[in-house]
Amino acid sequence: MYSVKHAAAMTGIPPDTLRMWERRYGVVAPVRTEGGYRLYDDAAISRLSAMRALVEAGWPPRLAAEQVRSGTTAGPLASPPTGDEVPVAVDDPAGDVAVLVAMATDFDAHALETVLAEMFERDDFEHVVDTWLMPALISLGSAWHRGKVTVAGEHFVSAAVQRRLAAAYDAAPTNPDGPRVVVGLARGSRHELGVLAFAVALRRAGLAVLYVGSDLPAETWVVTATDQRPAAVVVGVPSSDDVPAVRDTVAALIAARPDLKVFVGGGHQSRVGGAALPLGHRLGEAAEEVARVLGVVGQAATA
Repeated sequence: MYSVKHAAAMTGIPPDTLRMWERRYGVVAPVRTEGGYRLYDDAAISRLSAMRALVEAGWPPRLAAEQVRSGTTAGPLASPPTGDEVPVAVDDPAGDVAVLVAMATDFDAHALETVLAEMFERDDFEHVVDTWLMPALISLGSAWHRGKVTVAGEHFVSAAVQRRLAAAYDAAPTNPDGPRVVVGLARGSRHELGVLAFAVALRRAGLAVLYVGSDLPAETWVVTATDQRPAAVVVGVPSSDDVPAVRDTVAALIAARPDLKVFVGGGHQSRVGGAALPLGHRLGEAAEEVARVLGVVGQAATA
């Protein structure tokens, strides 16, 4: 039996990551001493090593844990599964996608703000988000899952990105006479960078956007849709854990307002089903589609 410190040394997995994989994914179930300390046996060490190998091979941690728990990781590693959870490979010869990971370890606020300013000056907002920001955030999240970045480092970078997106939202041209769209996240969902970026794109596409942020219960969505009478709502589905709450929200909205168009976006949008209208995974194209469906033609911003 091995302590957390010993297991970390044997597997190359930081102790905090060991505990997180246990709590979040149930990949191991260490026994406890009378004092409450974790002890890992040889089987647990093997499962942790297999989990690490899969994650380093490009598997999302949740799917890697499912593979390990199924006992099918013996032999050569299979290729990562395809689907919504797997990041698209990015041609990144300049290392731009990895830059946020470096920022999360340096904690240099000035350097981080400079990088964000330079990247967003390279091209249109939508193109930068699609080709750089989202892949870079995926890289940052992967580094955190592997224990290469601390929680504080990930939060440090995410907070700076959120400030940048909020500034872009405030700076985007407004069209108060355009169709109103309410944008936000369902109950329990707090990963709002993607949905905030989409709110910016919708504003730039000529829509009157009401951004309501994260963690809204279904009943709050219904009240907002009833009182504000939007032409559409957009609910983000950034993680698999968000799917049940989004399904409840969509069902409640359609029951209250059958005429309402309910769009869903994010990595797990295809799993919502029902009356939800998936937006796809390209920010600019999705914003243009919402504008087209709501009758806004030729009003996209160029600023």
